[in-house]
Amino acid sequence: MTENNNHFRLHLDAPEHVTHHVPEQQHKEEEPIYLEKRDFKTVIKDAGRQLLASFIILVIGFLILNWSAYYQIAQNQWNAWFGSKEISPLIQLAENKPIVYNTQNLQASADPSIQKKQIPSLDMEIAPSDDRLIIPRINQNIPIVKVSSDSLIKRDWSALESEMQKALQDGVVHYPGTSLPGQTGNVVITGHSSYFPWDPGQFKDVFALLHDVVKGDRIVVYYNQDKYLYEVNDIKVVMPDNIEVLKQTPDDRITLITCTPVGTNLKRLIVTAKLIGKNGQTVN
Repeated sequence: MTENNNHFRLHLDAPEHVTHHVPEQQHKEEEPIYLEKRDFKTVIKDAGRQLLASFIILVIGFLILNWSAYYQIAQNQWNAWFGSKEISPLIQLAENKPIVYNTQNLQASADPSIQKKQIPSLDMEIAPSDDRLIIPRINQNIPIVKVSSDSLIKRDWSALESEMQKALQDGVVHYPGTSLPGQTGNVVITGHSSYFPWDPGQFKDVFALLHDVVKGDRIVVYYNQDKYLYEVNDIKVVMPDNIEVLKQTPDDRITLITCTPVGTNLKRLIVTAKLIGKNGQTVN
């Protein structure tokens, strides 16, 4: 019996509708990813555009918040450039002429038309019933509000600040602890150059033009129906923590304080004026 050396092979034919699945990624070559190359100049240019856009938005927002104050500044500058600035009628109050009362005997006529010519003009000023600060250069006639010294004595600075901010809604504020008009020393008055538009009160920007005041200008203060006349002799800018401007002095002066630049509280504009007259009489 011989062995059958024939080899048998198993062959399976796949049906025609069956195909072999080969993953797609095996057939496709991977596509390279290209990254945009940006040089240093392009990066700087793009950053500059972003900074410029942010700056413009910031400036627009700043002007909106301080619109009233900067409108005054722009209008005043326009008038200065084109010579159309009118002289404030308040300038008449800055004259230091004596008050004269005419005491001549009057013999009135029976004729009313003649009587009008016989009555002389009266050279006198009528003092306001409240205390006021008048700055003719910037056409401001502002009430002066006094604040209690209790918080200052107690060194409660937050309470003092709150009281002063509330008082600033009604005018400019006499700084507690400083002299009052008629007393020897330094009369300190502070006011807003600009403040939040939603804050109540009508005096948020009364000192917006205070930087236009120059040496030699006159400032008038009515206090307890007495008239005090001052002449500006010093203008400077100091840091907020400079308290030297609040100290008492041996001479009679007034010190006006406001924030600068307008719309910020970065620094303080200080205008100092010496007393030169009271009720029409010259003071040495």
